[in-house]
Amino acid sequence: MEFGALAPYEAALRSAAPLRLRTHVGELVHLDVGRWLGGTDAADTTVLDRCRGPVLDVGCGPGRFVAALTARGVPALGVDIAEGAVALTRRAGHPALLRDVFGDVPGAGRWPTVLVMDGNVGIGGDPVRLLTRLVGLLAASGRLIVEAHPDPARDEQLQVRFAVDGGRPTGPEFGWAQVGIDALAGYATAARARVVETWTAGGRPFAVIARG
Repeated sequence: MEFGALAPYEAALRSAAPLRLRTHVGELVHLDVGRWLGGTDAADTTVLDRCRGPVLDVGCGPGRFVAALTARGVPALGVDIAEGAVALTRRAGHPALLRDVFGDVPGAGRWPTVLVMDGNVGIGGDPVRLLTRLVGLLAASGRLIVEAHPDPARDEQLQVRFAVDGGRPTGPEFGWAQVGIDALAGYATAARARVVETWTAGGRPFAVIARG
């Protein structure tokens, strides 16, 4: 991702202001920054209940999953490329690293649980590349828990920009993807993994993926 691409997201984290992504064809994707800044909700709890520590939260944002897991006595670490997100997590007293998931991630190949929530399966715009990397972070018996797009048939690889002020695009383009449950199974197979469980809570679909 180009330098400065995350500036609108960093600003939204500071102000809880609405933020969206504008695709290259002009569609808008809502980012629920206000919810991410809050605590975990009932849907999030269904994910927490499936976590076995230690847990790696990829794209942890302001750290609500790391905080909730820590409160349960489950060791957890957040990683994010947004400096402001990492700072918010650390300020609350929880561990987080400023790190690209495609770079050096501690404990690679040994994590019992890896989380990819809030649409972060879209990171990089290449679901196979991302899932291959995430599966590689797992221990042999580890589980990857993914939040999918609410539309089960959605399968888009996009170029997007952040959009503020009623949808005005700002900053450079970057790759993003939207992946529904139907497409996720195929991408998991391409990443030499398999979907072993799916469920929906609060209108949000989730999947557990294991090594193939």
